[in-house]
Amino acid sequence: MEKVENIGIILGKQRDSNAYIIDDILIDPGSGENINYLVESIEDSGMSMDDINKIVNTHCHFDHIGADKYLQDTYGYEIYMHPLDKQTVLSKDADATVASSFGCEVPDLEIKDLNEDDMIGDFKVIHTPGHTHGGICLYDGENLISGDTLFSGGNFGRTDLPTGSIDDMKKSILKLSELDIDRLYPGHGAYAISAVREQIELTVMIASRL
Repeated sequence: MEKVENIGIILGKQRDSNAYIIDDILIDPGSGENINYLVESIEDSGMSMDDINKIVNTHCHFDHIGADKYLQDTYGYEIYMHPLDKQTVLSKDADATVASSFGCEVPDLEIKDLNEDDMIGDFKVIHTPGHTHGGICLYDGENLISGDTLFSGGNFGRTDLPTGSIDDMKKSILKLSELDIDRLYPGHGAYAISAVREQIELTVMIASRL
């Protein structure tokens, strides 16, 4: 597990999302297809799985939430998600969660709500629909954990899946562009700790042309 200041980083393997750890919070643990890789990455860093007690999902797609079931059943972790995406999971919508593309069913989970402006640790929840209607980012004044809203290099999440919206995505990107962001930690691909402002400005320019 890599670490930048207080943020632990586990880059996604195969189709899994990147996972992040802040104190006792695990963000987006992945699909569960590589659960051993996730657990080993955490334990090899000197942490115990018992040091974690919460999962935050930036949105409801299976490549981010599929591991939740194992982790909740095994370690008793609380799971947090925006209410709109929570409802997608509770309704067992295999297409909107993209569980169907993994050949899986939507898991039974106990989920708590995370709303706009709620705090999770030192991070504020920002509702950023576009990739899904209940997508969120987490921001602490310097660091943005952006799920599949913003990626590094000027890219952003696709909007053509159920509950996605290009209009919502444009608004969310503009909303995030108003923040002072020093480091960007996306749901997939490389994280960015330099030239972040320039990358976000590129994202705004690309999105504005769609």
